[in-house]
Amino acid sequence: MEFTAHILDYHLPEERIAKFPLSVRHDAKLLVYKDQQITHDRFYNLSNQLAAGSLMVFNDTKVFHARMYFTSITGKVIELFCMEPADGKDPVLAMAANAHSEWICMVGGAKKWKSDKLICRLMHHQTETIVEASLIARKDDMFHISFEWDNNDLSFADILEKSGELPLPPYMNRKANAEDENRYQTVYAKQTGSVAAPTAGLHFTDEVLTSLKEKNIKTEFVTLHVGAGTFKPVKTNNYKEHEMHAELIDVSDKSIEMMMHHLGKVIVVGTTSLRTLESLYWMGVKAMLNPNASINELSVTQWEAYELPQSYTAEQALSALLQIMKKLNCNRIICKTQIMITPHYKLKVGNGLITNFHQPKSTLLLLIAAVTGKDWEKIYAEALSNDYRFLSYGDSSLLMKSNS
Repeated sequence: MEFTAHILDYHLPEERIAKFPLSVRHDAKLLVYKDQQITHDRFYNLSNQLAAGSLMVFNDTKVFHARMYFTSITGKVIELFCMEPADGKDPVLAMAANAHSEWICMVGGAKKWKSDKLICRLMHHQTETIVEASLIARKDDMFHISFEWDNNDLSFADILEKSGELPLPPYMNRKANAEDENRYQTVYAKQTGSVAAPTAGLHFTDEVLTSLKEKNIKTEFVTLHVGAGTFKPVKTNNYKEHEMHAELIDVSDKSIEMMMHHLGKVIVVGTTSLRTLESLYWMGVKAMLNPNASINELSVTQWEAYELPQSYTAEQALSALLQIMKKLNCNRIICKTQIMITPHYKLKVGNGLITNFHQPKSTLLLLIAAVTGKDWEKIYAEALSNDYRFLSYGDSSLLMKSNS
């Protein structure tokens, strides 16, 4: 099946975008695509749609209060949106920092910010803490900012929790409320570091997870910290001209071993998890080509998945990755991936994908076409004609890999 390199598009009426969550997570509709056929179900019946002995892989990242508001010395309010720690630092370490932490941010109202420091005041145990933000450098629309505060009892995670806001996607056109604090996190969220939720996981409840366990469907967790680039539309007519965002992944050797034991039966929860698993494959290929590589040298750039040798099996690649991790005496691989999965891509590790319905002209839609081929159009038309809710708080789908 041939695809051009053009963007994928469809008409999404504004009223089909879910601005608020359902009252019960697992009551969402579930579109099922298997053997190129479409059926309809509810998410609480997910285990009925999966084979016993499958492995389900989740992204356990947690969304943090990334949006903060500061005041300039002239009284101007300026929004700082923390994207990721500066210099590629592990978010865990950047969050744990006391007194000083540096981040790459987007700035709302940047023209109002001259050379002065910005100030944010917050209360902790009836004592005021002052947080100062200073500009270190700027590159395009991103700002390298230093945060300093005068209370060593507070970590940067505490600063964000007390003064920041949960960053809902821009298409919701509203600020987060008390309900979002719970509902815009998965029930298994653990590793703080994302500015957007891995939304395919928002439908899971303890009841659904229990039903999976009762059917002998194993679960495993990886981490990809979602950046705001996930919302960046493909603005060019040719997606090969689009610059993909890089994101940090964190995966243990035990998780990779579990994937190896379930090859052919791996169901991936969310596009972020899928990008992580497919990145692990290409890291393994790079490890085979360069057994002396460092972990950072295994990072996957945007087009390497199309340029590297295509002949290795998933077992060979993952085995090579485990070997180099053992050689480097590390039980976790932490590095960046910029992989862009397009309609031309053939999945190496994942066999099925649980995911929501994505925006037109997005890299996520390109990924859906990699899983389902040109049937993505039929799937989305079916969802629209059956009143499915779209985007982050929308309904769900189970898409099994197309062989066409």
